[in-house]
Amino acid sequence: MKTKKTNISRRNFLETSTGFAAAGLASLANPIGAAAQSVGVKPADLPDLTIKEVKVYVTDISKIHKLNSPETGELLSVVTNSGIEGNYTIGDRNATPGWLEWAKPALVGKNIMDLLPTLTSTTGMKGPAGYDATAARRPGAPMPGFGAAPPNPGAHSAFEGPQLTGSGLSTRGGGTWPNYYTAAADVCMWDILGKAVNRPIYKILSGGTPTKDRLMAYASSQHLPTVEDYVPDVLKAKAQGFRAYKIHPGGGQHATGPAIPTYIGHMEEIREVRKAVGDEFVLMHDPVQRYNRFEAMTVGRLLDELNYAWFEDPVRTTDQEGLIELCAALNLPIHVGEFIYSIADFADYIKRDALDVVRLIADNVGGISGAMRVGLLADAHGLECTPHNWGNVPDMALHFHVELALPNAYWFEMPFPAEYADRPYYKDKFRINEEGYVLAPTAPGLGYPIDYDALHNLTKRIDR
Repeated sequence: MKTKKTNISRRNFLETSTGFAAAGLASLANPIGAAAQSVGVKPADLPDLTIKEVKVYVTDISKIHKLNSPETGELLSVVTNSGIEGNYTIGDRNATPGWLEWAKPALVGKNIMDLLPTLTSTTGMKGPAGYDATAARRPGAPMPGFGAAPPNPGAHSAFEGPQLTGSGLSTRGGGTWPNYYTAAADVCMWDILGKAVNRPIYKILSGGTPTKDRLMAYASSQHLPTVEDYVPDVLKAKAQGFRAYKIHPGGGQHATGPAIPTYIGHMEEIREVRKAVGDEFVLMHDPVQRYNRFEAMTVGRLLDELNYAWFEDPVRTTDQEGLIELCAALNLPIHVGEFIYSIADFADYIKRDALDVVRLIADNVGGISGAMRVGLLADAHGLECTPHNWGNVPDMALHFHVELALPNAYWFEMPFPAEYADRPYYKDKFRINEEGYVLAPTAPGLGYPIDYDALHNLTKRIDR
């Protein structure tokens, strides 16, 4: 089950990968055609996919454990003339005020056939050039100043918004990611498209090629308070049937005693967890950009020694040179990508060997459509892709569909305890089976039906 760096010949890689990649790219270029083809009909035979209404269920989450602090309890709804509703969460990654005000002019009255192929498309260019250049990019035009918010929030990167402009956050390669307005709408439309043909989304994304019907899950820990908390936690996960566990280290301090360097405490956790579960249990480590280069190299060598499966986000993603050093020096794969926001940046990190495995957060890269583009870019370079699963039910569902459709995704990240991802208005829960796998959904669209009675009981208001 362990991921190791391996050399692969161009011929062998292309023979095994090209068919899957071609099918995935075809479904992105023409999602409506791919959906219709999956059930043997013509696009014109599909229900009316014109959007007639957008609304937001504002739910009470005061008694719900939030995995992501920005979560607002807002559940988006996009409804077509044929009565099909698509849903997704919002605020799970970043506060997204005004989604409804953006969605009304951007979506209502328009057909998903026209919207879905292009809504979250992005480019590595900073913007159109030449004869198609915007006024700001034509010769002699003044550069916009810091703090000036763009007039249409759905047409720009969130880094250009009033909260982040001038903060130093930016995409190196340009493009419109992250854009939480369009990413959320993209997921809603894929949900509608799957329901329109009575197929789960991953079956459409795969372009007709055989898909996985399950993924091995690993228990992904919380950032626990003390060094001593991790052994009981991993033993609990193992007892529940998980066959892998990822450490999200906390403060790296003992329950009692003087303060110690954080990375030293993390190394104690790494040793004690390996000792507790034995040599054959799969383990990973994710400090979420916590270390400097020296600390990362020291911790990484211990991970190599103790046969950990991967080292995730060891240093700040912006320290590309540090990542290159770590990838070259360590044996276990370095997973990077949750904090990359441009398709050009992903290509640059791959080209410069600043990562071994591509990670992504779909909300940051254009929803389902953008996540598939990133995953297939990794596949085209012979790299695995491990999407980030950390949120509520719809957030987990969208990443699961991407993982099931991609030929180069093999793991399902399960927040631990698993019940932290549950929401009362979803009928199904994410749980492993007796073999440690999460089974693929069979219901159409996102595949996790809403319990509308429970939703209405939790809904404080519906914004329209």
